[in-house]
Amino acid sequence: MPDSFTSLRGQKGAHVLHSRYDSKKLSQPARDASPGSLNWHERQVDPDGVLDPAERARRAEHARRAYFTGLALKSAKARAARKAGGPR
Repeated sequence: MPDSFTSLRGQKGAHVLHSRYDSKKLSQPARDASPGSLNWHERQVDPDGVLDPAERARRAEHARRAYFTGLALKSAKARAARKAGGPR
């Protein structure tokens, strides 16, 4: 069968899925597994769950900010390299 049929079947399946279930509930596990999630960082800073919840949250927030600051630094370096005519 042509690839267009495969694409249409996939689109139909996605529409059926989203018509039957709450999209936020479907994607919550993926969001929790993402570094953008505070839950992800909580598991990184306290994998055994031994910290006080307030301390775990405080550390996780700092870990999350460090992660995104690192991304910003990489982005700034890449922009500077492009501006200087360096490798892309």
